[in-house]
Amino acid sequence: MGVLGFAVVTILSIAFAAALFFRPDSLSTVWASVRGLPLVVEIVVWVLFLPWMLSLWAWRTSWPLWLRLLVVAVLIVGTPFTFFPRQR
Repeated sequence: MGVLGFAVVTILSIAFAAALFFRPDSLSTVWASVRGLPLVVEIVVWVLFLPWMLSLWAWRTSWPLWLRLLVVAVLIVGTPFTFFPRQR
């Protein structure tokens, strides 16, 4: 995957963070859209976009705001970090 994978993951994470900051209501729309998909397609979306789907799930919980922000921040910052291309 290398640099391309890192770039894609970073763009998705930045887009999620921007949506959370500027349009948090859009995250509810995405959540409802994914939940409305047929089960097999929903599972595929969850597998392909796991960190962002977990972030959506955490954001929609009734946890205290600080805890939701912490979980989302760890996932959104940690995911690109794990995809950072390293020399072997």
